[in-house]
Amino acid sequence: MDITFENVTYIYQQNTPFAHKAIDDLSFQIKSGSYVAIIGHTGSGKSTLIQHLNGLAIPTEGKVSIGSYHLSKEEKPKDMKELRSKVGVVFQYPEHQLFEETVAKDIAFGPQNFGVSEAEIQNRINEITSAVGLDESLLERSPFDLSGGQMRRVAIAGVLAVKPDVLVLDEPTAGLDPRGQKEIMDMFYKLHQDQGLTTILVTHSMEDALKYADHVLILNKGTKYMEGSPEEVFSQKEALQRVQLDVPEIVQFLDEFQERFGTSIPFKKQSVKELAEAIQQQIKGAEST
Repeated sequence: MDITFENVTYIYQQNTPFAHKAIDDLSFQIKSGSYVAIIGHTGSGKSTLIQHLNGLAIPTEGKVSIGSYHLSKEEKPKDMKELRSKVGVVFQYPEHQLFEETVAKDIAFGPQNFGVSEAEIQNRINEITSAVGLDESLLERSPFDLSGGQMRRVAIAGVLAVKPDVLVLDEPTAGLDPRGQKEIMDMFYKLHQDQGLTTILVTHSMEDALKYADHVLILNKGTKYMEGSPEEVFSQKEALQRVQLDVPEIVQFLDEFQERFGTSIPFKKQSVKELAEAIQQQIKGAEST
């Protein structure tokens, strides 16, 4: 599903002494099937932006389009519930939203709420548990008896069981150790590819944005500050520093390599091993001349 923001402004508590403009004249487009990272400091408008994707917030001015659904102060989808079945949101610490007696019941809750048949729900549970790395033996256990990582996977499975077209990830690795962060992010990337999802990642991790996203949107004080491919955005070190953002460590390393050896290695999502081999070849080539 294509997503478009057209001159969107959102004001909290409008027409009161406490009015606050969280988003200001924001325009951008997300193509269907793309993986977009949204980056910005606290107060930049990230959370308000994603609330517009499933109708939790309606623009004060401007228009948001999610596929055939349109949201503006003049126009709202007649079936907001249907829109929310198309846009799945994984919030920070999603395991805090678990409440059912068993893992299977928690995963089934969303599809049941959207009127999916019991037979189809069972098929989805079987499919999703495998996709998120949960063993079927856990389905009849209480989610509260599981490890933190397993609980998070149960919560994610509940979102995916609704079969959304758009998957919104709001700091999905918060509170996880480095290994858990990598496992979760790799899992989301595989789901993105296998299911053809439009994936929107809200993150503070420049490394994750560089590794997984094909487009980056940087917000600053409710406005669009920069956007483009990760390679384009993260090559602009000075512009990023003006809004207190750093380039990813791997980009910084390659910049320092270029300064020291006078030759560049463009970053194109190579693995560490591939980069090491490219560096070795560059050094050998320099030594032989």
